[in-house]
Amino acid sequence: MKHTIHVDVDSSKIILELDDSHSPTTVNEFVEKLPFTVDLNVWGDEIYSSKSPINQPEENAKSPVELNDVAYWPTGKAICLFYGPTPIGKPGEITPASPVNIIGKVVSPDKSILSMTDGTKATFRKA
Repeated sequence: MKHTIHVDVDSSKIILELDDSHSPTTVNEFVEKLPFTVDLNVWGDEIYSSKSPINQPEENAKSPVELNDVAYWPTGKAICLFYGPTPIGKPGEITPASPVNIIGKVVSPDKSILSMTDGTKATFRKA
């Protein structure tokens, strides 16, 4: 099942499409916990959240990931949006700090959001 999620960041909005085909238990808990607000940080071309209300173990976790993947990072209970390479990736790879549960895609992949999200709060909600 697919779910459209809006991430409100100041006056901007990121649109996500969650898809439970890879990590159904993680996506189900994500949707159940909506809405929630977290702090955002930037690491390379990845936006990741502070600890989210989701608490899932690895579920078909993978690394590296694809461009515009949305993932849940079990180690830090964080939501990750991959807009491009991370500092630890090999050239041409997008490598999270450790394996992540893939939960969807960024539908609005405008990388300019990277410059305005570090240290800000964001609210994840159903569209």
